[in-house]
Amino acid sequence: MSPFEASSSPFEVAFGALQGLLLSTGFILALFVGFLVVAGFCKFRRREPGSAIVRDLAECLGSGAEYLPPTARSGPVDQLRTPELEEQSGREQ
Repeated sequence: MSPFEASSSPFEVAFGALQGLLLSTGFILALFVGFLVVAGFCKFRRREPGSAIVRDLAECLGSGAEYLPPTARSGPVDQLRTPELEEQSGREQ
């Protein structure tokens, strides 16, 4: 039976469609994952200190970033009662 004959059973048609769908899905998935892996390796390149490309905030700040300890006092803050918002709403305290 040659592949160009018109007599094929519905089972053969369904199997061929399923096979084509699985192969095309596998190809697209492999292409996508391969691109992500190759693009992910670009993150490991060294950059010059004056580069315009910044990966994250720590790289931008350099080693001089100092974080506050959890026990540091910051005082009470009410973000809804700032002078700017009070002025816009027309209400004064």
